[in-house]
Amino acid sequence: MADLAPRSRPFLLLLPTWLTLGLFFVLPLGIVLILSFAQRSPTGSISPVTDWWAYISSGKFLSNYAQSLDGLYLRIFWRSLWMAVLTTVLCAVIAYPAAYYLAIAAPTRWKGLLLALAVIPFWTSFLVRTYAWMLILRTQGLANDLLIAAHLIKEPLDLLYNQTSVMIGLVYGELPFMLLPVYASLEKLDRSLLEAASDLGAGKWSRFWRVTLPLTAPGLAAGTVLVFVPSLGQFVVSDLLGGSRSMLIGNMIQNQFTTARNQPFGSALALELTLLVLLLLIAYAAYARKRGEELL
Repeated sequence: MADLAPRSRPFLLLLPTWLTLGLFFVLPLGIVLILSFAQRSPTGSISPVTDWWAYISSGKFLSNYAQSLDGLYLRIFWRSLWMAVLTTVLCAVIAYPAAYYLAIAAPTRWKGLLLALAVIPFWTSFLVRTYAWMLILRTQGLANDLLIAAHLIKEPLDLLYNQTSVMIGLVYGELPFMLLPVYASLEKLDRSLLEAASDLGAGKWSRFWRVTLPLTAPGLAAGTVLVFVPSLGQFVVSDLLGGSRSMLIGNMIQNQFTTARNQPFGSALALELTLLVLLLLIAYAAYARKRGEELL
């Protein structure tokens, strides 16, 4: 027994972690998986199965997944995917120059203040910030008032409850998650490499494309993952800023569990979204690993 004690210590140390993951991740995911094969009863509850063999052999246990292949749901899936991709691209385009200025070009005395301003959105509830955008974009909101006061428009514009307002809310909400990883990557950049590139005759753009961007790619990749994954399953922004005109997959899943009371179908949609995200992450990890092997 004395010989087994040292061997069991690592397992004992990892036991709280495994219990936490099992209780809060594996168990709920298993429940959702089981529910995705069930059927909804006319009253909104789970319909009991009396003949399991007939239920499985007939293929009825896959009816929820078959229903998700309907054209309506595929269009919502596609809309969610391209809006998440566009949100990620816009966040990268906005965050990279801002992070570059913070890490490299900003005066030292202002760097702490500017970084604090970038982190301030985390101090406020995401829901409150989304409601603030409703006040800004509504017909009698701040944006229309400023445009009318500047004599750029004569009548208020419909800035709310459309895909543009949803995109604004998504970019605003996810921008800090792109800014901070890119800033951390730029902050660790070895400036002597930029000086060496200048000594070898590289111009500003050449130094950026050949030195700065490749060396900060890990931060950009981390920001991409942190922005794309939550954007794909987002439902708060599209619900408040888009209304019924801009339903995303997150809204559809939420509606199945609340309004439609169709937990089996909502579980199937949730699992499909989870698998989609996992496949994209695995594909990116394989691509990054391949690039890393080539570079080595």
